[in-house]
Amino acid sequence: MELIYAALLIHKSGNEVNEENIKKVLAAAGAKVDDTKIKALVAALEGVDIEQAIKEAAVVSAPATEAITPAAEEKKEEKKEEKQDDSQAAAGLGALFG
Repeated sequence: MELIYAALLIHKSGNEVNEENIKKVLAAAGAKVDDTKIKALVAALEGVDIEQAIKEAAVVSAPATEAITPAAEEKKEEKKEEKQDDSQAAAGLGALFG
């Protein structure tokens, strides 16, 4: 994961994503440098428009976030209903001993 973070940081700063720059970023962060993985990453990113890939990833993840929201709202509603039921039960018990 550090390799991806390094590549994104280098890209965001406007520099070329290459082996030398990735090694510098990883070394500065104190991360382990694996030349084989760095070479593979640079080869995989060759010809890739990183900005476009980031935009596409954001679009893909947006519907997943929306799908989670209604379920969370349902859980909140259930908790409110449970609290009301508890208070009604407590009031009923008070009438028994009151």
